[in-house]
Formats: sequence, C-alpha cells, structure tokens
Amino acid sequence: MSGVGTVIAGAGASTLIGDHVVAAPAQVDSLAGGQKTPGPVTIGPTDRRYADALQRGFNRRFVGSPEAVRIVSTTKQVVAAVQAAVTAGKKVVVRSGGHCLENFVDDPAAKVVIDLVEMRSVTFDTTRNAFCVQGGVTLGDLYRRLDWGWGVTLPGGSCQSVGIGGHATGGGFGMLSRQHGIVADYIDAVEVVIVDATGTAKSVVATRATGDPNRELWWAHTGGGGGNFGIVTRFWLRSATATGTNPSTLLPTPPGAVANTILTWNWADVSRADFVRIMANYGTWHELNSAPGATGTRLFSALTANRSEYGRLSVVAQVDPTVSGNNTLRSSYVSAITAGVTATPTILDTGTRPWLTTTLNLPTTAAAFGITGPLRSKSKGGLLKQRYTDAQAGRVFDRLTASGYTNPASGLTLLSYGGAINATAPTATATAHRSSVIAASFTSYWDDPSADAVNIDWLRGLYRDVYAETGGVPAPDARNEGSYINWPDIDFLDSTQNTSGVSWSTLFYGDNYPRLQLAKAAYDPLNVFSHVLGVAAP
Repeated sequence: MSGVGTVIAGAGASTLIGDHVVAAPAQVDSLAGGQKTPGPVTIGPTDRRYADALQRGFNRRFVGSPEAVRIVSTTKQVVAAVQAAVTAGKKVVVRSGGHCLENFVDDPAAKVVIDLVEMRSVTFDTTRNAFCVQGGVTLGDLYRRLDWGWGVTLPGGSCQSVGIGGHATGGGFGMLSRQHGIVADYIDAVEVVIVDATGTAKSVVATRATGDPNRELWWAHTGGGGGNFGIVTRFWLRSATATGTNPSTLLPTPPGAVANTILTWNWADVSRADFVRIMANYGTWHELNSAPGATGTRLFSALTANRSEYGRLSVVAQVDPTVSGNNTLRSSYVSAITAGVTATPTILDTGTRPWLTTTLNLPTTAAAFGITGPLRSKSKGGLLKQRYTDAQAGRVFDRLTASGYTNPASGLTLLSYGGAINATAPTATATAHRSSVIAASFTSYWDDPSADAVNIDWLRGLYRDVYAETGGVPAPDARNEGSYINWPDIDFLDSTQNTSGVSWSTLFYGDNYPRLQLAKAAYDPLNVFSHVLGVAAP
C-alpha cells in the first residue's frame, strides 16, 4: 500500500548511483483496521503449495527446483528476501507473471525465487503525478483497472497473464503500439531492489529526470530486459509529453471500439506462388504505411502461417471503427493483401465490438491450438525493416508444407510494428530497435515432453532457412534489425545456430549494449541478478 514521505537511501557503490537519498511513497506491511498484507511467505519443497508455485511458468519445458519460493507483497519484503538470499550465498531470481520463454527463472542453479504474484496494486500517485503499478501486476489486470478507473491504457501485449515486470523492462509492444509506442516509453520512474558492492540489498527510485543521479538505472529498465539489474517493485507510468494533473490525460485513451476483418484461406487451396504473394503483399503494405503518424498506423494486422496440418492461413486486420476513415483503411488493406492471389479467402467482418471486453477475452495459446496438457514451447523472433524476400517466403512455404513433421501448432506469425515506436530515438531508451515495420514471431507449441527435440529441431530449421543469407539469424543490415529481448532465444549463443559473427547482445540490444554494461557494473556489481542472456559488466 502506498503513502507519502518515506526516505529510501540509494546505494553508494559507484558514481552512477552516488550517495543519493530520494523520496518515494512508502509501502507498509499493514492495512487500516489492523489487517496485514500478504507475505512474506516462504514455500519450500515440503509445503503443499510448492508444486503450485513451480507451475506459474508459461513454458513447462522448464520447471525449477528451488530451495524456497518467497511470496512478497511490499518493497520492504523484497529487500529482506534478497538480503537473506545474498547473505546465505544463494542464487536469487524473480518471477512477475511467469512468461519467460527460456529458463531464466526456472534455472537449476536458482535457489531462491522471489515471486511478485501478490504485488498487484495499481494506483495513481499524486506526488509523482503518475500511475503507480507494482511489479507483479498482469497485463489483463492492468488494462482493466486503468480503463475502469481512469479511462486510459498502455500499448502493451495481448497475452493477459504476462506480468508487467518483464514486459515493460523488455520494451513491451502490442496492437496499439503503432499509434502510441511501446510500454517502456511510458516508464517515468522505477523502484528497484538492488545489491551494492558491500552485499547490501536496498531499494532505489530512479527517474527519467535529467538531473536524477540514478537516471541510468531508469534508462536500463526501458528495454534492458528483466532479471539484469535488480527487482522492479514499482513502476510509475505516464506519457513523457503529457501535461497537467488529470490522470485521464496522462496515458493513451483506449480505442472507442474495435472491428476485425479476418481473411482465411484453406491451406489446400494455397499454392507456393500464392503464399509468396500474400507474404509480399503484407510486407510491402507495411513498408509503405508504417512511418510515425501515417494513416496506416491506425491499423494493426497479424499474418499467421502455421503448418499446413492446421488447415488454414489467416490475416487479421484490426481498426477502431469509431475513427473517421478507418473502415475505408481496413477495406483498402484487404484489397492490398489479396491483390494477385489466385486462391480466394473467406472474409469475416466481426462488426463493432467493445475494446476492453475484446482485449480481455482473447483466446490463450493453448486454447487456440487445442493443447490440453501443460504447454511447452520454443520461440524465436526477428524485427524487419523491409519485408521478407520472395526467396525467404518460398522457403517458409516449403517448411510449412514438407512431409515428415505434422505439428499444427508450429509456424510463423508476422505482426504490425513501426509507427509511433519509431518516433523515439534508439538511445532515448534502452530499446534500440526503432526502424522496423514488422515483428516476426517463430513459435512451436506442444504438450508431450517426448516431442521436445523434434519440435525444437523443426523450428530451428525454419528459422535457419529464413535467415540463410545472414548466418541463420536476423543480423542487422538493410532488411533486418535483430530481435526482441522479450522473445529470448539462447540459440543466439550457439555458434552452430548463429554463424553470422554477430553477438547475441548486438542482436537484442544493438548499439545500446555497452551502456547497459555500465549500468550493470554500477547497480549490480556483484552480479547477483544473472541469467544465460544476462547483461554482463564490461
């Protein structure tokens, strides 16, 4: 819970931090009427809740076996939990929503998991004139509470159970990003539990203010990725350009409604030439309609091309139909996508639907593919400044239709990018990728542990084929801009998978990585917070 007036001391471990004292709203361990907030709770292997605590991860390929899971609800509790782990010499990791796609949290070496599941407060802080969001809030809860409470939202992802802690610190993009940028663009301040050079855990508030001596810690959390510098217990969110004190004007206003047009082709009707043309049409349209402020950025589209066993290929176009001209934009987009395509799609217009209800009720990944067991997955990504070539698209078709592999929940999805995302300079935040117009998501989902190898191998083959000309990865050039850190891929470390000569850090962070390394050295000098794709001190 929050009030005003507590003084939180910053660390004195480096010149970037300094001997600075900052004021922040306090968090207490009790509520009015003598009630007590949840936690701190320690769950060990003999506790009946232990299995539940381990199952919070999205990707069940990875299930850890920590000595303890610490359920916390205040910053004070997080500081104490981190201090206890450091003092005991135990590797500590943090879980927000549990959607890390690699084993950063469920690392066998992790002995203490600090779980923010009970840190779900969303309030408006009049002292900072910003929305105060605890690190365990999920996107679904955030959208609901911001909209019902103040009529505002954030341009984040569509998976409702993703936690804000990892999503925002990795950038965070979604269906509204072409109009409003990424979530990290709205981070005004962060409260982070760090460990200084003496091994002392403490909380530090870092802001975007140019005079803040902890500004580099703020900057590192605007795209530097989760689990690198400390534990974010609170975010303060507001537009950098907003003025006044009315909360309803400090974040984007949600769409008045949403309307989708869904184009669906039967896979059996789609020739290789048709597939290549659909991919080209999608890519060319985005090349021409993704400049910041362009009319086309009012439309978001997803092209989903799964294995032919899935039975269908689809393109979805979404607009706010209450905005003048958007329905015409949607119609012209459909014409652009279908131009020159021989196969005829089924075209469904969903009609006008309320934004919040639609957003909160999107199907889960498991439901979309009919997966009933614990979900297992492998993911890869790429950011495109230009569309895939016809040769690349042809190789995608070949992989999606070749015999010998039959998982319908494996394939490629292209997502609209660019627009307002690219209005921010690459160094203004830690999110360096500000030139792309399409985000490519390569995924495979399944539930049978014995199928791990075959599914991972197939996805690696698809990815390697697509990026054959650039060493098997989206190495930065005129067409590619690396990948998105919230889609982490440990294959970038593997010289047999990544033959480009481009480091994983450049692929994910571009030219911002050296600056992130300096922040790492200053704020986590003992490397308490680490994982296999973690930022390393210089």
